[in-house]
Amino acid sequence: MDLNSSPPNSNSNTAIPVVSTFSSPFENRPSAQDGPNGWTRKPISLWPGMYQSPVTNALWEARSKIFERFFLDPPKDAPPQSELLNKTPAQSRTTILYNFSSDYILREQYRDPWNEVRIGKLLEDLDALAGTISVKHCSDDDSTTRPLLLVTASVDKIVLKKPISVDIDLKIVGAVIWVGRSSIEIQLEVTQSSKEGSDNSDSVALSANFIFVARDSKTGKAAPVNRISPETEREKLLFEEAEARNNLRKIKRGGGDKREFENGEVNRLETLLAEGRIFCDMPALADRDSILLRDTRLENSLICQPQQRNIHGRIFGGFLMHRAFELAFSTAYAFAGLVPYFLEVDHVDFLRPVDVGDFLRFKSCVLYTEVNPDQPLINIEVVAHVTRPELRSSEVSNTFYFTFTVRPEAKAKKNGFRILNVVPATEEEARHIVDRMDSQALLSTRGFGK
Repeated sequence: MDLNSSPPNSNSNTAIPVVSTFSSPFENRPSAQDGPNGWTRKPISLWPGMYQSPVTNALWEARSKIFERFFLDPPKDAPPQSELLNKTPAQSRTTILYNFSSDYILREQYRDPWNEVRIGKLLEDLDALAGTISVKHCSDDDSTTRPLLLVTASVDKIVLKKPISVDIDLKIVGAVIWVGRSSIEIQLEVTQSSKEGSDNSDSVALSANFIFVARDSKTGKAAPVNRISPETEREKLLFEEAEARNNLRKIKRGGGDKREFENGEVNRLETLLAEGRIFCDMPALADRDSILLRDTRLENSLICQPQQRNIHGRIFGGFLMHRAFELAFSTAYAFAGLVPYFLEVDHVDFLRPVDVGDFLRFKSCVLYTEVNPDQPLINIEVVAHVTRPELRSSEVSNTFYFTFTVRPEAKAKKNGFRILNVVPATEEEARHIVDRMDSQALLSTRGFGK
């Protein structure tokens, strides 16, 4: 079925094929009629969001009817949606297919040095797909009402469950699983066969949950969204799990998990700070198996360009995750001395929008490590700051927490390999480490984000 002609509430889950966005140098040789530049190519649309990846391109093509009405010719002074609809998860379910086995140019666009899929680009694609799914769910099929602004509010967790090969076809399937008054949770699963030519069914290689919020495009205030009606037992279970996660987020926002630093907490801080003080006061006597947190820092910066904007004119959330991942990977690589292997992204909040022209700074550090001989863990923090030199201001837009280990084959080749212990030099750093450890432990004990 052609999704360009399908209504937004169609139950069809036809996979959207992803194709390479570059012409092969060995195909479509220029001819005399091709004009002065010698190449005949379909013009690239000037719509925002078309410059991110082949997936973004495919999604815009698939949803062009909705996007064209919403963003190219929005109705003037149109009223808001008057009646909320009941929609099922099936009505928003969307599948995209990467034809890696047959499209060698697409493979090269996604290949990393280890013949696997570049995780940073995949994070970008996940956000783009989640955005498309949220538009599907919130559409009321009425060209006389004004559209909603839908923005990424947070990412619950992204977990890599197995390596993702770049030589085997890949699918991402996503759907709305939970709806609040003005928020939507979308679950995405990346699936791939265990090996090329295998008859086994696809297995989940990565899972992610995105939370989007709706704003009235005229007033900017929170706007209600269409309701969700789970049908199958699995859909009902996913709804209940998402409801529990939402309740936990409310508790955390309300400070319900904050505790005073009593004697036990003070002791934890003192333990963390003890070695750090030796580094600062008597560096020659410091433990050679430890390193100060501040000595693991890396940083990069950029000016946000128009090509990185989303359909609302703000910087694409997937682009921010992509850049944060690349810096986190580099930080883990420089720290471990071996090629890191990505495991997961912890909960991410998008605290403030990032605009075209903003001066964006990414600052990373190794926050703490877990020395496990079988699978050592490196926990990286990346903080994105929107800096405005003319106003002498700097605000945090995002904080990302990535977990890496090292590739077993690389570790096996390096005799005596070990992960250093990271120690804080200040009480503020120590408190931050303790808070992160407690947050991780809380999610694990309550069974969230697994």
